[in-house]
Amino acid sequence: MTDALRLEGLSREFPVGKRLFGKPKGIVHAVRPVDLSVEAGETLGIVGESGCGKSTLARMLVGLLPPTTGRIEIEGKPLDTADPAAFGKRIQYVFQDPISSLNPRKTIRQVMEAPLKRLHGMDRAARERRIAEIFDSVNLREEFLDRYPHEFSGGQAQRIGIARALAAQARILILDEPVSALDVSVQAQVLNLLADLKRELGLTYLFISHDLAVVEAVSTRVAVLYFGSVVEVGRAEDIFRAPKHPYTKLLADSAPVVGRPLSAPEGRETELPDPLNPPPGCPFAPRCPRATEACTGAMPALEPQTGHRVACIHPLG
Repeated sequence: MTDALRLEGLSREFPVGKRLFGKPKGIVHAVRPVDLSVEAGETLGIVGESGCGKSTLARMLVGLLPPTTGRIEIEGKPLDTADPAAFGKRIQYVFQDPISSLNPRKTIRQVMEAPLKRLHGMDRAARERRIAEIFDSVNLREEFLDRYPHEFSGGQAQRIGIARALAAQARILILDEPVSALDVSVQAQVLNLLADLKRELGLTYLFISHDLAVVEAVSTRVAVLYFGSVVEVGRAEDIFRAPKHPYTKLLADSAPVVGRPLSAPEGRETELPDPLNPPPGCPFAPRCPRATEACTGAMPALEPQTGHRVACIHPLG
């Protein structure tokens, strides 16, 4: 099957303690070199703790952040980081906070018209027809078009955010925590809408979330990030049922389950690595019960392991 999206050696670094002259005091490797592919029509879930690099990766994919190194390809064609329109026509972003992602000074009609005018050069009549089609597909009434973002509930605003992404006619959507700010009942409505749109329009999703149950329910495959690196990739139905990386197991054990008492899988003294002074070798080694001296050598590469790809010297059986 054709790869809709391919990442090769994609990374992002941020200088810390920047001086007027000379080198910065330190470098934070927010995303270490990532190699990933996403097949057309699939949903790749991206999971990991806060600060693991999920949103930084997503922002590079849509051109909001330039990568430090690496290459992004869509349908075999490289994206030109100097041309914002190249991103907008092929890949779009749905933000976590739907209301703050919309310009408060513009009506919804103006928000929807922007990509149709700037990316596709549509005249007014064509824009009106297209907006009517999109609003119908996301179950929104056309009377909403002359209102402002603050007049909508979170669920309505997220539907508008999805509609704006569809207006660009992109085939790939980056969904960055798209339901985490919504009530549970509204979450289900938005997730069902996304599933319907994917099926009807042949879309490809990258679904970023900390909610493992949601990721498992909507994803075809899952990539697990830790400290800026991909440590495991596998099928969604297998990745948490039979994880191969100890960090993936830690995530699964940390997720709350109805009827099970809340308990921390680690001691309270456990800390994340210092981004300015990362540990040698595998960054999870200081927290890993299976770690040995060999784990402090070099960062393990992603290797095939019974249907998964795992970056671990001592994978789980």
